[in-house]
Amino acid sequence: MKKIVVIFVLIFSTFGYSQTADNLFTDANELYKNGKYIEAIEVYKKIEDLGVHSDELYFNLGNSYYKLNKVAPSILNYEKALKINPSNADVLMNLTFAKRMKIDAIEVMPKTIFQKFSENFIYKLTYNSWAWIAVILSFLGAILFLLYHFSYSSGKKLLYFNTSILSALLLIFAVVFAYKSYNYKVNTKTAIIFKQSTEIKNAPTLNSDTVFELHEGTKVQVLDAIDDWRKIKLADGKIGWIVADDMKEI
Repeated sequence: MKKIVVIFVLIFSTFGYSQTADNLFTDANELYKNGKYIEAIEVYKKIEDLGVHSDELYFNLGNSYYKLNKVAPSILNYEKALKINPSNADVLMNLTFAKRMKIDAIEVMPKTIFQKFSENFIYKLTYNSWAWIAVILSFLGAILFLLYHFSYSSGKKLLYFNTSILSALLLIFAVVFAYKSYNYKVNTKTAIIFKQSTEIKNAPTLNSDTVFELHEGTKVQVLDAIDDWRKIKLADGKIGWIVADDMKEI
């Protein structure tokens, strides 16, 4: 009996939890429409504090900060939205506009064909999406193999055999892409510079030499961490150390 009560409590609490988040999202959207961007941000952040994370939430947060000309927070939230849904066209477009407000113009290093393929195709879907594609292809392959096995027509047998082989090959690719996408998400840490201007050092100490300077809104890759310092890499290949409080990880 106690187990049943616990199950019902969990069900109703989850339902109430989602209703609260939905209501807050509606209220925040209304505030945004009325031009009350600061108030909208506060409500959106309440949703985030509830543990709700979605590309729609971070997209709207990014839009609110963009309306207030807040460079770093707008870019950070657009990047968070893309981390959840890399193919969101609206986020990609607004991120392009937001990046025009930042000072640093980082020239991207030339990429190999494989790197371009990974960024433009593999990473456009999350590892969960690739995993679902793999599951669908496995079922499709099984059905096609059964049709091949029970078919009497030689023409149909050839068709079902070839398509089942194709499904199996695509399944292998989907599994490989899912693994690669997962590995990229887990092992690649990025951050946005939040300080208006910060000095990048050649070692994790305040008295070390400054190698270059960065400004708010610039995206960096986090390579290592020592105490309150982070080793970062820019898109142009430059590497240095920054105080951790001067940036926020995506």
